[in-house]
Amino acid sequence: MEALIPVINKLQDVFNTVGADIIQLPQIAVVGTQSSGKSSVLESLVGRDLLPRGTGIVTRRPLILQLVHVDPGDGRKNEDEGRDVEEWGKFLHTKNKIHSDFDEIRQEIENETERVSGNNKGISDDPIHLKIFSPHVVNLTLVDLPGITKVPVGDQPKDIEIQIRDLILKHISNPNCIILAVTAANTDMATSEALKVAREVDPDGRRTLAVVTKLDLMDAGTDAMDVLMGRVIPVKLGIIGVVNRSQLDINNKKSVADAIRDEYAFLQKKYPSLANRNGTKYLARTLNRLLMHHIRDCLPELKTRINVLAAQYQSLLSSYGEPVEDQSATLLQLITKFATEYCNTIEGTAKYIETAELCGGARICYIFHETFGRTLESVDPLGGLSTIDILTAIRNATGPRPSLFVPEVSFELLVKKQVKRLEEPSLRCVELVHEEMQRIIQHCSNYSTQELQRFPKLHEAIVEVVTSLLRKRLPITNEMVRTAACMTGCRVEDELFFLLQVHNLVAIELAYINTKHPDFADACGVMNNNIEEQRRNRMRELPAAVPREKVGATGPQGEQDGTGNWRGMLKKGEEAAGSGPGSPLKGVVNLLDVPVPVARKLSSREQRDCEVIERLIKSYFLIVRKNIQDSVPKAVMHFLVNHVKDSLQSELVGQLYKSGLLNDLLTESEDMAQRRKEAADMLQALQRASQVIAEIRETHLW
Repeated sequence: MEALIPVINKLQDVFNTVGADIIQLPQIAVVGTQSSGKSSVLESLVGRDLLPRGTGIVTRRPLILQLVHVDPGDGRKNEDEGRDVEEWGKFLHTKNKIHSDFDEIRQEIENETERVSGNNKGISDDPIHLKIFSPHVVNLTLVDLPGITKVPVGDQPKDIEIQIRDLILKHISNPNCIILAVTAANTDMATSEALKVAREVDPDGRRTLAVVTKLDLMDAGTDAMDVLMGRVIPVKLGIIGVVNRSQLDINNKKSVADAIRDEYAFLQKKYPSLANRNGTKYLARTLNRLLMHHIRDCLPELKTRINVLAAQYQSLLSSYGEPVEDQSATLLQLITKFATEYCNTIEGTAKYIETAELCGGARICYIFHETFGRTLESVDPLGGLSTIDILTAIRNATGPRPSLFVPEVSFELLVKKQVKRLEEPSLRCVELVHEEMQRIIQHCSNYSTQELQRFPKLHEAIVEVVTSLLRKRLPITNEMVRTAACMTGCRVEDELFFLLQVHNLVAIELAYINTKHPDFADACGVMNNNIEEQRRNRMRELPAAVPREKVGATGPQGEQDGTGNWRGMLKKGEEAAGSGPGSPLKGVVNLLDVPVPVARKLSSREQRDCEVIERLIKSYFLIVRKNIQDSVPKAVMHFLVNHVKDSLQSELVGQLYKSGLLNDLLTESEDMAQRRKEAADMLQALQRASQVIAEIRETHLW
């Protein structure tokens, strides 16, 4: 299982090359307040002075420190200026340069920190990667984070506390990260900022290890026995105490090895019962063991995550496409693919099918049979038509002579007015289908042909050509639908001929009122039977003194004397005008004195005439509505949808497939090449990471 930590180090190296943190690798993050001894603990683990020291904030960038254990004999394989070295370090940003002088390593850390973070005590979340090879270390991966501070000093920004806190949380929120919470022994454990921050992301404490530093600096008469035993604040992974070098020891160049010996002597003297479970060496072994077990637990999920991301980036890279070599072939291929996907979306055979809403042909079908159908059914055959309107039309159709029968002209005038009301829903149906075909363009661009995103100018040109084609077909289709209903009675023999003749469905219906329509003839027959039945009923109700023959010839008494109709009203007007004494114009009627239709009780004949017209209008209107409901979708499909489907590819090729437009249309967007390179690099890193994990044998896990 010792081989697991080098595997994680290899994975970090792989992903560091692409500068990505999409994979949450197991690591140990060191968290603590400023000057709590974090850097001293890390130096004790390394066994060398390699970190910048001083007062105030020193660690201003995360330092990812990889400790790699090597055999003493392996040092001869790495030479620096011709000298054999036993311990050396390598920075990621200096590539393969070997640093055998640890003072040089410390200076490089300071220079790299100032290069990114500046010299005004500001911080940065861009990490420094350092790898230490030594026979005196155990395999570990540690992250040294800036110390928690409260008050900005010098030129630090006012929100320095929030910046540092966010930086720490970014690293320790990784569920695969072990938190090393460092707290000084000469402070109250209950006020530990490190433990407080750790508990925010790890409330159960399953990945938190506490380190108590500066055991030798506690007040006289006090000790850390209760703290180290976990009686004050229990920590599941344990609490380990260490003794750091003082600033005087550092100034006097006291070596880390001497400091570890003095630490062991102090623990044996002050905490003899706990000496074997505290100290720097025990801390190093504990961290090594925790990290190995943590890696073992995280490895299966990590492997799955890498494989999933590799598949995603492979798909992403494929969507970006390869660099264009043959422009003509590429342009023709993209045009053909777009036209095919557009037609497939209408037919319902597209590769990407919407699940959230109706799209393409399904929405067009919904418009035809739900939206348009319900709208037509909601149109009242007699809507906007009052009894007075019908009566007025009947009288106007008779001219100056009274009629014995209901004039057909009045029926034609009224039924045309009602059929005209079907035009607006029909045109709205065309408009809705046109809008949906516009939406299909965007659907194909977003889901079906992502390659178009590479070439924004080609995408704009295709959208413009298809939009123009739809715009040209819209008035033609509208004209078909507008005039189409005029031909309802044209006795069309077959469907194809009808479709070719429907210039305007509504106008076709208005052009000829076919009273010989079989459905209308049946309605008239039923109506005549009803009228005859009503006439016989009225004759039975007449007084016996009135001869039936006379009644049949002249109508009821109320109509005979002219009191129930317009002629009766005019007759009374003549009598009134001519009966006055001295009237010079006896029998002459002033036109201004002709009564206008007002609300009054209709005579039985007027009621009968109105009922006849209403029934005829309703019967014929239902026939026309049925024809319109059937003909409009056919006309829209024939003149708009099918025409666009059939001519789309030829229109695109004719407008765009020109040698002078190739370079302009196939110009990639500015960031596409960069995104393709980033995706290729990430895919390569993921593939290498997958190979690294595949080298692990099952026996290594136990």
